[in-house]
Amino acid sequence: MLLSPISLDDHEITIVTDAVRQWCSEKKLDIDSVEGRRAITVAVDLVQMNTSCDRLFAELSKQLDHH
Repeated sequence: MLLSPISLDDHEITIVTDAVRQWCSEKKLDIDSVEGRRAITVAVDLVQMNTSCDRLFAELSKQLDHH
């Protein structure tokens, strides 16, 4: 599977990681699971679309809970 190249700075990587870890923890999922990897992809997309860091977890949850 080819992944599109991403360019996040260290701060954005931390934001993505924190949001995904929080989401996985609440859902009792491993970050290395299929769902965890999907959460990472969605979170990266949200950050690249300039979602504010204080809204990232809420938007991540909203998108993932609808699937």
